[in-house]
Amino acid sequence: MGELIERVDVQDHVIGVVERGDAVRNGWYYRMSMVLCRDHDGRYLVHQRPKNSSRFPGQYSWLVAGAVGVGESYEAAAGRELAEEMGVTAAVTPLFKFLCDGELGPYWFAVHEATIDPVQLQPSREEIGWCDWLAERELTVLVDQWPFVSDSRDAFERYLKYRSAVV
Repeated sequence: MGELIERVDVQDHVIGVVERGDAVRNGWYYRMSMVLCRDHDGRYLVHQRPKNSSRFPGQYSWLVAGAVGVGESYEAAAGRELAEEMGVTAAVTPLFKFLCDGELGPYWFAVHEATIDPVQLQPSREEIGWCDWLAERELTVLVDQWPFVSDSRDAFERYLKYRSAVV
C-alpha cells in the first residue's frame, strides 16, 4: 500500500483517506506542506533534488515540502518534512495557504517559515542532491534561470506578494 493522505474538497475539508498515488492519478485535492528555511542572516536555503529522484529529478527548490499525512496538521507535516529532508528540528511558523494546480495534481499548499542554523543541517542523501544558502536577490534571479520545480516557483511569487502585503 502507498502513502495514505487525506482527500479534501475545494474548501480544504476532509472527505476521505486515499493513497497519494490515487489522488495524483485522479486529480483529487489533497494537502501539501512546505517550509522555507532562512538562516540568521536572512539567506534562503535552496536545494537540488537528486538526479535519480522519482519526483522532479535534478530540479531546484527553495522549499522543503511533502504531503500532509492522515490526521496530521499542516504545521506538524512541515516540521516532519524539515526533520526528514534536512535532519534538523526547528519551530515552523505558518505564513499562508493556497490552492495549487501543481504537477502532482491539485492540492492545498501551506507555506511555513523556519530559522535554521546552517551548521545543524544534515540533508538526506535520498531527498537532497545539493544545497546552499542564497541571498534574496540571488534567489530571485536564479528562480528564473535554473530549472526550479514549478510549484516552488509559484510559491516564491506568492511569497513575495504575501511579504510585501504584510510589511
